[in-house]
Amino acid sequence: MKKILILSANPKDTNKLRLDEEIREIQASLKRAKKRDQFEIVTEWAVRVEDLRRALLDHEPTIVHFSGHGSGSNGLILENQSGQMQLVSTESLARLFKFFHSKIECILLNACYSEAQAQAIHQHIDYVIGMNQTIGDVAAIAFAIGFYDALGAGHNYEDCFEIGCASVDLEGIPQSEIPVIKVKSQSSNHDQKTEQQTNPADTPPGESPVSEKNNIPASNTATQTAGDNAVMFGNIGQVGNINLQR
Repeated sequence: MKKILILSANPKDTNKLRLDEEIREIQASLKRAKKRDQFEIVTEWAVRVEDLRRALLDHEPTIVHFSGHGSGSNGLILENQSGQMQLVSTESLARLFKFFHSKIECILLNACYSEAQAQAIHQHIDYVIGMNQTIGDVAAIAFAIGFYDALGAGHNYEDCFEIGCASVDLEGIPQSEIPVIKVKSQSSNHDQKTEQQTNPADTPPGESPVSEKNNIPASNTATQTAGDNAVMFGNIGQVGNINLQR
């Protein structure tokens, strides 16, 4: 049985996200799935730094799903003891997940500008999904529904990713190019015509070659204009100098 660990964080000083709806939809997708007996869901709410570490140690998940805010190269946003935002750096996340490389198969970071974290974590985890731009609640939830519908039907992670993107398209939301999947090439049996293969000669020492889908360079959060943000279905707030979208 594969255990899915869903982590969510929406600190009090960030704009409110529809995380409860997203988690409910994921649970519904797997509850109705023909292979539902192969999965177990564990949820952790209002996740703090220590909660992240303990949840991974206690549950030893196969799949990790994070729902919340991202801030690009600054990291992901969890909560502190007072329920306020606390940034967790990309480097710290990569170091933590390295310890669980033999247990975790796939990580889905359903947060804005989380491609930076996906890029770092994929050195240790075979499949990592992040977002290369802002993504609104509607699109994020649609992607999650499609991904877990496919997972419950027995598809591999790359197919689940593709169906997740298609689900965003089917809803008429112009954000299906925002999710990005990082795949270690030795783990991939996917048709390479649909992906751009990284040249092994260009791979930094110590890293495995990866194939990527929808790999569009992320914009700098600090340079997003109000007009750009207006088409991203809301989810916009501000703390200090960091633009907080999903």
